[in-house]
This record gives sequence, C-alpha cells and structure tokens, in this order.
Amino acid sequence: MSFFHANQREALNQSLAEINGKINVSFEFFPPRTSDMEQTLWSSIDRLSSLKPKFVSVTYGANSGERDRTHSIIKGIKDRTGLEAAPHLTCVDASRADLRAIAEDYWNNGIRHIVALRGDLPPGGGKAEMYGADLVGLLRDVGDFDISVAAYPEVHPEAKSAQADLINLKRKIEAGANSAITQFFFDVESYLRFRDRCAAAGIDVEIVPGILPVSNFKQLQRFAAMTNVRVPGWMTRMFEGLDDDPETRKMVGANVAMDMVKILSHEGVKDFHFYTLNRAEMSYAICHTLGVRPALAAV
Repeated sequence: MSFFHANQREALNQSLAEINGKINVSFEFFPPRTSDMEQTLWSSIDRLSSLKPKFVSVTYGANSGERDRTHSIIKGIKDRTGLEAAPHLTCVDASRADLRAIAEDYWNNGIRHIVALRGDLPPGGGKAEMYGADLVGLLRDVGDFDISVAAYPEVHPEAKSAQADLINLKRKIEAGANSAITQFFFDVESYLRFRDRCAAAGIDVEIVPGILPVSNFKQLQRFAAMTNVRVPGWMTRMFEGLDDDPETRKMVGANVAMDMVKILSHEGVKDFHFYTLNRAEMSYAICHTLGVRPALAAV
C-alpha cells in the first residue's frame, strides 16, 4: 500500500514539475460597490499583478453607473500596474452609437483588449437587439482590438441545443473574435469534449478554460443552477460538513482547481482564466503551486 501511495505522489509531483510555470494566466475582477470592497479589489489586483498575468479583465453591468466604474478601474489598472487591462463590454441597454463611442474612448486611451458579450437580459426584457457577434463586428469597425468572447462547454442556458450554441460561437469567431473564454466548469471531460467539437466545427482560436476557485460551496450551487453548470457528486461530497469551516473550504477549493489545471495542462492547455471574485489569496496560492510566481528581484 505504501509503495502505491509513493508512486501516486511521484506522479503528481512529476505533473507539477512538467507545468512549472509553463502556463499563461489571466484574472477577472468586478467593480466594487463599497469603499471596503474597493480596498479589497486593489489589494487583490496589486498582489496578483506580481504574477505578470497575460491580462486582467473587469466585468461590466447593464447600467451606466457600473459601466463608469468598469471604465475607471480599467484605466486605474493600466496606470497603476502597466498590465493589459480588458474591459467587458455588453450589448444590453446600449445603442450602437453608445457602444461605438465607448469602444472609441477605450481605443483612444490605449485599451486594446475587450471581452465582448451580449450580456444578461433584464427580467421581461424580451429579445435582444444585438448579440455577441454583432458587437464583435462593431468593435472590428472601430479598431484592431484583441477580442475575447464567451464559450459554454455545458451549453448556454438560453441555447436551443448544444449545436445551436456552437454555431453561435462560430459566428462570433467569424465576425473577428481572437479567442474564447469559457464559463466556469468542474467536469474536465465536458471542456475537452467541447474543445474537440469546436475544432471539428472549424473554430481554430484558443478556447481558454475559466477556472473558479471555490470557497463558498452554497453560493457556487446557486451560481451553477443559474448558469447550467453541473456540479459533480464527488465535489459535493468533498464540501460536505464544511458550512461553518471557511478555511478548510478554501483549501479544498484550491485543491480542486489545481487538479483541474494539472489535467488540462497535460491535455495541452496553456492559458487559464481565473474568476477571482475580487479575492487574491486562492488564485495566488494555486498559481504559486503551479510555478507561476513573481520574478525574483535582481541582487
């Protein structure tokens, strides 16, 4: 038995050694609503920026106040860290003229990467006037942006079928998107099957897996129910009995995320997008373990 465990340990260590920083990471944040949340955000950005991510993104609400906060944070990240800052931009509750003006303002301020999304429709909002592919086309008219779009390994909740969802992704790529970032998932096989289906459909851009380090399992279950994400039974069992134990939940969640990255890296994935929920500690620990670390200062 001990020999078996030793071999398992060696295999895991070898897997980590093979990764050893040979991956690219990016991080997602959202606009804070209070001064305390803003302090947490900037503390997290400062810490994660030391890992030299490929880019950092900031989500975008459907109301003008939240849009302004996104715009302000994006400019702040660029000025404060020098990192590539990618604002989310959605079609909901904005005219084509509004969107063009926002895109031109980003371009004129040196922002070159945008995450283009349709956005969530308001309750009773009816049919959207623009979709992701329309927004990608509009951005292409404004400038030579690096455009990321959303992808859904387990199918968008509003899609008629998996095939219809795949066709929609292909439209966004054909309109000019450079890469796709997936909704978070926990079934690694669902991502790998989806990647294969994308390749078979002629979608030849990078399909970047979205990784959500889980610290609040009950909150995750609510997110997952809204977004059509399957939470595997083994994961439910791992978090059983930890409702009042946040520190252990963080360790379990970090372990799950690290295992996912190790498996995906072994399958040839080189880019990973972390949904931080504005907290640095779990994403930082995961990246550190995987060999993504701050450069050592010269002596």
